[in-house]
Amino acid sequence: MPDCRLYLITPPAIPDLPGFTEALKRALGAGDVAALQLRLKDLPEDAILRAAEALLPVAQAHDVAVLMNDRMDLAKRAGCDGVHLGQGDGDPIAARKLLGAEAMIGVTCHASRHLAMEAGEAGADYVAFGAFFPTGTKRTEHVAETDLLEWWSEMFEIPCVAIGGISAANCAPLVQAGADFLAVVGAVWNHPDGPDAGVRAMNAAIAAAGG
Repeated sequence: MPDCRLYLITPPAIPDLPGFTEALKRALGAGDVAALQLRLKDLPEDAILRAAEALLPVAQAHDVAVLMNDRMDLAKRAGCDGVHLGQGDGDPIAARKLLGAEAMIGVTCHASRHLAMEAGEAGADYVAFGAFFPTGTKRTEHVAETDLLEWWSEMFEIPCVAIGGISAANCAPLVQAGADFLAVVGAVWNHPDGPDAGVRAMNAAIAAAGG
């Protein structure tokens, strides 16, 4: 496996679930993807669970871990492999108790070394840093620099995820700084030649950067 892998996040809204399910099949069939985060903001619980029910089998067929964004309760109800927690979404200790020893638990740490160390001590399986580049997916309140990835990868065994405006064109410094995973939304789903081309382009860029 490559040292750095792709971490795919769903678009914020999925108006056409059957169509998106097919797009996900093409994307995951196009190359290496480590994980899929279901990040469906502002949707009612039943809509999130319906999306999970459709998308989980596709991911599992490609050996891709599925994490629910923010909601550990929905992660458990949907049968996800884990949860990704923002800073206001509960702590890894509570998530571990609810989801079990095998669950994958990630924590958003923005650009903070302190938050990352706290997350690691609380049992997180990975920490996420960003945003590294401007992004249209969400409002950027925290800007991270590559030295944060270098510091973390030298000091700690826990993997780190880089997030925020990452594309095939700009990801090389993040790979070289030690990011274990690159989290992307637009680079795949908005690729002009389709999401499968987006996955291929990201994997090629990671490989070219030495990942």
